[in-house]
Amino acid sequence: MWAFILAGEIPTEMGNLQNLDYLALNSNNLTGSIPPTIFNISTITRITLAQNHFTGHLPSTIGHSLPNMDWLSLAKNKLSGTIPNSITNASKLSVLDLSYNSFSGLIPSTFGNLRFLGQLNLAFNHLTTESSTGGWSFLSSLTSCRMLAFLGLGSNPLRGILPPLIGNFSESLQKIFAHDCKIRGSIPQEIGNLHGVILLSLFNNDLDGTIPASMGTLKTLQVLYLDANNLQGYIPSDLCRLERLTGLFLNENKLFGHIPQCLGSLTSLRTLFLSSNTLTSSIPSSLWSLEYILYVNLSTNSLSGPLSSNIQNLKVLIELDLSRNQLSGDIPVSIGGLKDLVTLSLARNQFYGPIPESFGSLIMLESLDLSSNNLSGEIPKSMEVLSYLKQLNVSHNRLEGGIPVKGPFRNISARSIFGNYALCGPPRLQVPPCKEDNSNGSKKATVLKYTLPLIISSILITIVFNLQLERAFRSFASECEVLRNVRHRNLIKIISSCCNTHFKALVLEFMPNGSLEKWLYSHNYFLDILERLNIMIDVGSALEYLHQGHSSTPVVHCDLKPSNILLDENMVAQYGSEGIISTKCDVYSYGVLVMETFTRKKPTDEMFTGEISLRDWVKESLPHALIDVVDANLVREEQAFSAKMDCLLSIMHLALDCCIGSPEERVSMKGAAATLRKIRVKFLDDVAATI
Repeated sequence: MWAFILAGEIPTEMGNLQNLDYLALNSNNLTGSIPPTIFNISTITRITLAQNHFTGHLPSTIGHSLPNMDWLSLAKNKLSGTIPNSITNASKLSVLDLSYNSFSGLIPSTFGNLRFLGQLNLAFNHLTTESSTGGWSFLSSLTSCRMLAFLGLGSNPLRGILPPLIGNFSESLQKIFAHDCKIRGSIPQEIGNLHGVILLSLFNNDLDGTIPASMGTLKTLQVLYLDANNLQGYIPSDLCRLERLTGLFLNENKLFGHIPQCLGSLTSLRTLFLSSNTLTSSIPSSLWSLEYILYVNLSTNSLSGPLSSNIQNLKVLIELDLSRNQLSGDIPVSIGGLKDLVTLSLARNQFYGPIPESFGSLIMLESLDLSSNNLSGEIPKSMEVLSYLKQLNVSHNRLEGGIPVKGPFRNISARSIFGNYALCGPPRLQVPPCKEDNSNGSKKATVLKYTLPLIISSILITIVFNLQLERAFRSFASECEVLRNVRHRNLIKIISSCCNTHFKALVLEFMPNGSLEKWLYSHNYFLDILERLNIMIDVGSALEYLHQGHSSTPVVHCDLKPSNILLDENMVAQYGSEGIISTKCDVYSYGVLVMETFTRKKPTDEMFTGEISLRDWVKESLPHALIDVVDANLVREEQAFSAKMDCLLSIMHLALDCCIGSPEERVSMKGAAATLRKIRVKFLDDVAATI
């Protein structure tokens, strides 16, 4: 009953369905109180009423008549009152989700009766602990739940001190959410006994003291949130033993000393937030070896020294914030190699010298803040091509010369360039006019058309066998030269080529994970929604580069299909670039590829042999029958179901926009790639909200 179709109240008579096994009314517009009779159906095993507008209290006898209940989800409603102790009489419960309501009072201390409990989510309510002692008696009971894997307590005013018995949970406990709970005191050393935990969230509390060295024993830990507390002391080098750590959040504390050099050994690290502390010394050189890190924020500390040219090693970096430190020296030219960088802030440091021309290569940049430094020279005109740039601040430097007028500079304000040495430009920017320059020329872009001959691919070498395409052979050498000059992380590197009268071959970089086709259609492999979305974003980024970012002459691929999309050891999509005709052809093919990827149906499937095509099939399913066309494996699990369906709906709308009959009306490759990135951000936010 998903998709916001039902409204009104649940009839009391529904409680008469004494053979009912599964009741799912989640994600609708249902109102009123939940009929108590629902909780008297002894045969029922699952009740899912999440994401509605239910009000009122839970009946005091809620668990007395539910001997078979193993799943109860009432999340994201407007329920209030206390959580009845009787709920623990439903002894087979494995999942209990009461999050995002207005429950108040004490957390029941009888949860230990639920021997099969695997997931307990009470987050985002008004629950408390014993006010007189600040004790957590419910926690002692919960340690008896030896199958508990998920514990959500976040955003409740629990108060009190985190007790040492937190370390008594079994190794089955994987995720603990106790953020924003007004917890005070120090983190107990016993927390190091949680040997199965993969996520620990304690941010936005009143924790003080030091980070316990025992945390270094949490070998399975992947994400650690300790931000927005009052933690003091050094960052313990023991954290460098957390080899699986992907996210480290220590920002907004009172930590001091240097950043441990050994953090550079955490090769799995994707996010590092150490901002708003009092860290000193230089940025350790080892950090520049974290080639797969995505987000780095070291702002608002007292870091000093130059910015290393090895920053270019962070090849997939998306956000970098080093603002409000004491960094100095030139901004390294190599920073232009960060092709995926979206946000860059070096503000309020002591950098000097020019803004590198290489900034024009930061093609994904949306926000750039270089304010309050000692930068000199001109603002590079190369930055006029930064079409995504929306926020620019170079104020309070020593810049001079003409302010660029094209691209993102059309929309900047006077505040963006205020307080510089001798800038000139249009009157609206409140600077003197520049001397007129009439030397501007114009170039007319042309479409470079490639027709590569038929290729048959082996693991490393692609051999051209069709010797009848004489014209293609004549251009083979020149085409190879162009392809060698194509540089993008999602395009397969052409290592070499071979050409004689009998055969022609391209030697390609080895891709250990094979093709997307293998991962879609083999029963031995599986890609979830996020993995498929990431691959489509990678493909879109490569096509955008071929169409617009390579040179003034677009290159068109014209043979998009899963077998041509290869996956490296990090499951990053790459493929060879061929080209013909029009960029709009690629956009259409890309839309079909997106549909195939998420439906797991080939356009040549026998069901499409008649008048209906894959495109028609998908279009007719929107919006209410989408679940009938997407790959069923993507939505099999109930967790975050609405987030998944919303994401898939947005993806399919984008795919159809790519496949509009009129080429002029189709979205551009740049627009398609940008839309998918926004879909990914929203999907991750929506999923996080369900945890």
